[in-house]
Order: sequence, then structure tokens, then C-alpha cells
Amino acid sequence: MFEIQWYIILSAFILDFALGDPAILPHPIIYMGRAIDFFEKWFRKNITDLLISGFLFACVLILSTWLTAFLVIKLSNSIHPVFGNFIEIILLFFCFSSTSLEKAALKVFYALKADNIDDARRKLSMIVGRQTQSLDKTAMTRATVETVAENFVDGFLSPLFFAMIGGVPLALAYKMINTLDSMVGYKNDKYTLFGRASARIDDIANFIPARISVLIIALSTALLFWRKSILSFKTGFFQGSFHKSPNAGYPEAAFAGALKIRLGGPSFYYGSLVEKPYIGKEFKDPEPDKIKQACDLMMLASFVAVLIACFTAAYFFTTG
Repeated sequence: MFEIQWYIILSAFILDFALGDPAILPHPIIYMGRAIDFFEKWFRKNITDLLISGFLFACVLILSTWLTAFLVIKLSNSIHPVFGNFIEIILLFFCFSSTSLEKAALKVFYALKADNIDDARRKLSMIVGRQTQSLDKTAMTRATVETVAENFVDGFLSPLFFAMIGGVPLALAYKMINTLDSMVGYKNDKYTLFGRASARIDDIANFIPARISVLIIALSTALLFWRKSILSFKTGFFQGSFHKSPNAGYPEAAFAGALKIRLGGPSFYYGSLVEKPYIGKEFKDPEPDKIKQACDLMMLASFVAVLIACFTAAYFFTTG
């Protein structure tokens, strides 16, 4: 187990805010994806029971990620504590993706504002799993806001949460969990059995952060749209369970209340219509400007979460 110091959290957040996801740096997620591809073939070939194979596959990759990060940080600290801190900052920076998400969502926003529907669909297809070919402006706006809300948890709050309770190695282990879910956690013929463990582990990992997100989003709403903070809180907790996912609905519902927009509804995923209930059904459909507001709220919520984490880490480090 690692304790984490406040300046590591703050430095990683500043790097993410300033740099986003620079293409010139080798991102650990790329190597996680390659490891998933490699070991999926091995486990499928050598263990015929797909449920057992998928479970062992997920456990090996998650534990290996934690162990690798643990050893890298230990080795870095043995060279010099300052170098160890630097490595922790860089590794935690790679766990955060708020700025890259904001940039991707704003590309959809600017395309919609320019009435370039085909370009908006193309840019949206890069950040969502649903089909975008037939989506109109309202549906694309809704999908973009949902992605911003959901990925506030997956791409920022959950790695921060696990860094707080287990240091940078646990944050990286979470990123492997999330990457596994995004690559094999599907309900289709190929992954229904093999990917089930990965999907369930992801559900468990995000359970607490998703619910904490409602509090942080509501608090951030008080700073940005102060009259809507109670609405964000109430919608988040009372309608968060409407989503088919056990976790994604909570940040989406909190965003729906904060922005007073309707999210959810039926969508096509990989050729199949998925009937999803509406969240914030009492509100109106979103206009493209809501994408910009959602990005502002997501970035402010990330900053608020970092402040809370820094004060918490400083308190426990000092008193400990």
C-alpha cells in the first residue's frame, strides 16, 4: 500500500490540465491494450471454460499492473525520493483524462455549431460506443453530454479515488480495470462469458466513486450555476438508478439536473437497439450549447475533487 501526498495529486492534475493527452508521449493505456490483446488469446487457447478463463485473465492483468507500478515506484524511490515523486506524478497524470475528454467533446460542439453534421457524427463516433450515422443534432448533443458526465467518473474521479486509498499503483490498476471493461466487457457472442468478470469488476470498482460524483457535481454546480445545485443533487440520487448501468446513471443524472436537460433514451449500439429510460425526463432536450456547459462543469468538478483530495491527503500525511 502507498500513501499519496497532496503535491503529487495537484501536480498530476496541473499536468493534465496543461497538456491533456500529448501524442508524443507513450501512454500506458496503449500498452494495457496490447497486453489485453495478447493475454486474451493465451487464456482463450489454454483454458476452455470461458467464465473461468475470463476471470483469471482479468485478475492476472489487474494484479500485474499493480505489481509493475509498485516495483517501478519502489525502484525510482531507491534511486532518489525526488525522482520517485516525479515518477508518481507522471504515472498519476496518465490516469487522468479530463482535458483530453473536454477537447474531444468540444470538437463535436464546434462541428454542431457550424452545422457540419457529418463532421460532428465522425467526431462523436470517436468518443462513444453507440452508432452515430443517423443521429440528429439533439441526439448528438445528448450523447456528448452523457459521455462527458460518465467519463468524469471513469476518466478522473475513480482513478483519483483509488490513488487516495492505495496510491498510484492502485490508480493504475483501476485504469487496467476500466480498459478491460472497454475492450472485453460486452454482452455479445464473443464476450458475454469471457468478458463477464471484467465488466463486473469494473461495476464494483466504480460503485462508490459514481455515487460520490453526485455530491461533487452538485457542489460544483453551486459554484457554476448556483441555483441548480439542489436540482443536480436530487436528480442525481433519485434518477441515477434509472440507467441500465449500475453506475453511469448517477453522474449523468447529476449533470441532467445541473443543466436542466433530458438525457438517456433509446440508442443503437453495434447494430442493436438498446432501450434506455430517460433521465431528467421532466426537462427539455439539450441544445448544442449544453456541451460547452457540461465541459465547464466537468472541469470544475475535477478541480473541486482535487482540492478535496489534496486537503485530505495533507491532513492524513501530517497527522500520520
